[in-house]
Amino acid sequence: LMRTMIPARFPAILAAMSTETDEFSTHQKALAINLDAGIYGTVAEIGAGQEVARWFFRVGGAAGSIAKTMSAYDMQVSDQIYGKSGRYVSRQRVEAMLDKEYRLLCERLGDALESHTRFFAFADTVAARNYTGTNDCHGWIGLRFQTVPGGEPNDIVLHVNMLDRTNLLQQEALGILGINLIYAAFHTAEFTPDFLQELQDDLSSSRVEIDMVHVSGPALEHLDPLEMGMSLVHGDLALAVMFGPDGQLEPPNEVIRKRPVIVERGLYQHHTEIDPEVLASAHRQLHLDLPEPEREPLALMELSVNNLREGTDIDRDEYMRRLRAITAPGHWVLLTRLRHSYNLTDYLRRYSQEPLRFAMGTSTLAMLFAGEYYAQLPGGLLEATGKLFADNVKIYAHPMTPEAFGAHMKAAD
Repeated sequence: LMRTMIPARFPAILAAMSTETDEFSTHQKALAINLDAGIYGTVAEIGAGQEVARWFFRVGGAAGSIAKTMSAYDMQVSDQIYGKSGRYVSRQRVEAMLDKEYRLLCERLGDALESHTRFFAFADTVAARNYTGTNDCHGWIGLRFQTVPGGEPNDIVLHVNMLDRTNLLQQEALGILGINLIYAAFHTAEFTPDFLQELQDDLSSSRVEIDMVHVSGPALEHLDPLEMGMSLVHGDLALAVMFGPDGQLEPPNEVIRKRPVIVERGLYQHHTEIDPEVLASAHRQLHLDLPEPEREPLALMELSVNNLREGTDIDRDEYMRRLRAITAPGHWVLLTRLRHSYNLTDYLRRYSQEPLRFAMGTSTLAMLFAGEYYAQLPGGLLEATGKLFADNVKIYAHPMTPEAFGAHMKAAD
């Protein structure tokens, strides 16, 4: 009944407002959703306030879009509603939230609204900054939505790192991101990997980093995980993304967490640069250094779209070609915007303090200590070396023939 009480003039007001600017603000997006009589759903949030729901109530007209809001903060209450979970800030939990809330929405309102309404369920479970400022601030965000009334639902699931320094700012950023996601889902005519760029409207990667996305459903199943990962990194939504051996995006914080890591950096311009023996021999050497690790060492191939040995004129298609080449054999791959090797040390130390080993050929080792690459640092090569060799970091240099060494060095000139 309340949905029918929205004044008929509101859509006209909204249409006039949209002509003033090419991009909607968060306020305008939330209002546009509220005033669209064909969109209706549930918002369930745990861990950073009800920031997405608050936008809908704040702009007015929420009765037109919101069937219910939920906030099951207590762990026992959350378990009773959504089922037990090993971790509360996890993909498992956010998907359980989507399953439950979307099913209830359809059961309760399907008969009355299904013929002319596109349903959605939005969920997030987030570890925002605690009062001592000591926790890992990250979260999982999910949206299940229909593109046509009565149609099969589609899912978008994101892993995000919350980078603001205060809890209040993190809450604000989460609210903006949630509105961006819902608005993009219902206002994208044809989904391409670049629809992810809309998620950063009124935000930046210095506030929220989106380092994993999983999609499913009839409107989204055509999207290539490699293309989406490239969109996140090349579009500066993430510092790095990770692909598993099956080519699917994985959350770096969970995969790397407390594991020894072996990483091979490369340009991978040619197929001859992809030598599985480099990582394999590094793995054998690490086993000698660390015969009984608590977790299995992780071997990574890293490709940067911002490598110091290349200019900025390499286009995205070329990086996609290289990415496909190194993921095809079934490696774990890290795609990054990291320019220097010491930047990679700093990134990996976010998640693991276990042994870190760089695997490289001797020609790459020689170039690593070329002082001209570090002119921007006050301490030059000495500062770069100190940052690279943080606690428990070593380089494993793979042998090369003199001929191969010379050819590689000449090609790098």
